[in-house]
Amino acid sequence: MKKKVIPFCSMLFLFSTQAFALSDDGNALSESKSKTSSAITNPAEKVVSDGYEKFRIGGYGELLYQHLNYGPNRLDGAGKGSLPDNRSLVSMPRFILALDYKFSPSWILGAEIEFEYGGTGAGIEAEYGEGVEYEYEFEKGGEVALEQFHITKIFSPAFRIRAGHMIVPVGITNAHHEPIHFFGTTRPEGESTLIPCTWHETGLAILGQWKHLSYEAMVVSGLDPYGFSSENWIQQGRQTKFEVVQMTNPAYALRLEYEGLPGARLGLSGYYAPRTNKNATNPSTTQNFKGAVAIASADAQYRGYGLTARANVLYGYVGDAIEINKLRPNKYTGYPSTPVAQNALTYYAEAGYNVGRHFSRKFNLTPFVRYEYYNTMQNEATGTVPADKRFNVDLFSAGVNYYPLPNLVLKADFTHRRIDRGNYRSEQTFGLGVAYVGWFFSK
Repeated sequence: MKKKVIPFCSMLFLFSTQAFALSDDGNALSESKSKTSSAITNPAEKVVSDGYEKFRIGGYGELLYQHLNYGPNRLDGAGKGSLPDNRSLVSMPRFILALDYKFSPSWILGAEIEFEYGGTGAGIEAEYGEGVEYEYEFEKGGEVALEQFHITKIFSPAFRIRAGHMIVPVGITNAHHEPIHFFGTTRPEGESTLIPCTWHETGLAILGQWKHLSYEAMVVSGLDPYGFSSENWIQQGRQTKFEVVQMTNPAYALRLEYEGLPGARLGLSGYYAPRTNKNATNPSTTQNFKGAVAIASADAQYRGYGLTARANVLYGYVGDAIEINKLRPNKYTGYPSTPVAQNALTYYAEAGYNVGRHFSRKFNLTPFVRYEYYNTMQNEATGTVPADKRFNVDLFSAGVNYYPLPNLVLKADFTHRRIDRGNYRSEQTFGLGVAYVGWFFSK
């Protein structure tokens, strides 16, 4: 393993030095300098001078190396969880190009194009369940997606209207999804498993900031119940299978953030879809239920005196889960076929301390620890479907983040994952990563 890790570390360092040779103006998109007109940053954050007059181009990206001691299929390990294995993975989770353009000081276009895992192509995807199924897709290694494309009309800092394709700011990860806003080499696992991350839908929003309180309220395209599953709850419910998105059953989202306490940020967010049945791939099979979805989340962050601490909890509910589980998706559509649970839960807390500040003001070396829990089948049973204990997971992570520049980070971490509190084989992952975020050019 050491022979693999050393050259990869060298590659990460070389990439990091080259990535910011283009732009080293110190304009990091840190949470204290976020711009509300930006497609990159959280649109509910504080209104400040955005640093450009007409347009700007930027983005963020990540490279990831992982060594795992377990096999890829937790559900097919002779009833004991994932089989022991030793394997390594290298990937490009995301590369984002972002653009902001001002038609006028009060009319702003924001766009963001995401390249996940190297783009697209023709390939075969292995779907792991109790067995293995192979699905042919035009998706070799990832996808290219228009993550954001919207126009904002600014009436005042307290009131703006936005229309287009936008981030749904439910949970801490969607609201603050850039890689410098979480410590681990990967996004928090619970939220990324239960709900889409990054979650983006098309619709209309009102947003703004009054004193220390910022808000965003939106009506957006809803979910397709065909995509709900045991493994990922509603995460695959976004309508991505076909060119046209159904808006018959819209959904509503709200996020509030309060920053009136020194160094602290408190967030509340929610999502409610009264119905999802008419968004289904085949609506003729979903006429006898509503399939409502409700999600509530609370999060907090504190930054000060070298300490950064974050916490989040998210709880979700799916109505008519018994009826949804009677659906049998066509295997050629790629939808999952496992039953969805009525309830799901995740929470996590992480803390890091910058020990580098004791050596130099510009030296940022932050060790961190994190605890996380998630269960995609939180209720014991949905009708006659028992909860699968293999989706009851908690994990302990520890690692270090080194910031050569405010908007560039090198990461390393180790994660120990327990399955059903140790009743199945545990899983360990060692990760290395590099991530950046910034504006490259503005005018």
